[in-house]
Order: sequence, then C-alpha cells, then structure tokens
Amino acid sequence: MKVAIFGASGATGLLLTHRCLDAGYAVTALLRSPDRFPLRDRVRVVVGSALESMAVRQTVEGADVVLSALGARSWHNEYVLEQAVPLIVTAMRQTGVSRIIVLGGASARAESLDRQPAPVRWLLRRVLYEGMLKWPSAAQRAQWLTLSASGLDWTMVMPPMLTNGRARHRVRVDGEALPRRGMRISRADVADFMMQQIGSDRWVGTGVYIAW
Repeated sequence: MKVAIFGASGATGLLLTHRCLDAGYAVTALLRSPDRFPLRDRVRVVVGSALESMAVRQTVEGADVVLSALGARSWHNEYVLEQAVPLIVTAMRQTGVSRIIVLGGASARAESLDRQPAPVRWLLRRVLYEGMLKWPSAAQRAQWLTLSASGLDWTMVMPPMLTNGRARHRVRVDGEALPRRGMRISRADVADFMMQQIGSDRWVGTGVYIAW
C-alpha cells in the first residue's frame, strides 16, 4: 500500500505517519522542513509546500490513497485549505489517484450541532462557529465543497475539539451530526479512525462525525 500524506508534520499528521509505517505502508510525505521531521529516514520525502502544484503532484503520483491532516495553525484567516485542497484534487485527477481521506472539523456543516441541547447549540454556533473559529470554520466549509465537487472517492472525518490525550478506542460515529454532548476526542482516536477508512467504503463520498 502506497500512501501520500499531507500535513505529516502536524500533531495528527505525525500520528498518521506512525500508523502507516507500523502497518507496513510505503509513505510519501510533503514536507517544508524535512530536517525537523522525526520520521524523515523512514518515508519518501518531497520537499515543498501544499500550496505548490508541482510538489503536490510529486507527492500523490503513484499513491493508492491520500491522507490529509492539513489545517490552519491559528484562528486567523490563513487560506491553507482553500488553496491546498483544490491543488490536491487536481493532482489526483491528473495522476489517476481516486481515494482521499481528510481531517476536517465539525464546523464544516451547519447541521453538525443538530443533536445538541438547544442552549449548547446556540452557544457553540454563536461563540465558536461564528466567533472564535470563524475563519477555520470557513476553511472547513471550503474543503467540504471542493471535495464534494471533486468526483473522487473522498471521506472527510469531522471531529469536535481535539486533545493530545491517549486513545480510548471507543468512539461514537454519526453521518448526520455530532453525537449528543460529543464535544471532544483525542487525535490518537481520530488517527485510528482515519486509518480504518483506508480499507473501508462505508463513508466514501461524504463526511462523518466522530466524538467520544
């Protein structure tokens, strides 16, 4: 299995890289600073940025599946997903790679809060989605729209707040909205779930919410 990973140096991306290597997969990672990447000697490195079309194409070419843990590193308007995801989609079409699994966020879809109690729903929407996380939420919506129109076999995994805690190996999964009072989940559990999607077609062509 040949896997291309975007965002491999991030907190969730590093977990994904570890898991792919442990599974015996051949990993290609796009890295801006490979000298800082602890697994650089175990992966095929493409040096560059996810905002550079040639580097993106070199990363996905020959892959069986693409994993992306790209995302903004702050609450500001960084336009990372808005620019990078279309480049990845284009490169996949050009090279004949069809399967992509991406890390998204629950705020990508307005209905994500439909299962929450009314006061919680109002608070999260007004304070987080429309306030503190206004720009990251916009980026996640853009990622959703790009993948939806891509024609690829895509899955967008949409957790709530991520923690750096240990995996519990017990997650709630819902295709329509965040599970009731599902407000957080560890990156480790998210990485495990994303790995499970490599061999599954259960959530192909859609998004899926996961939470503790």
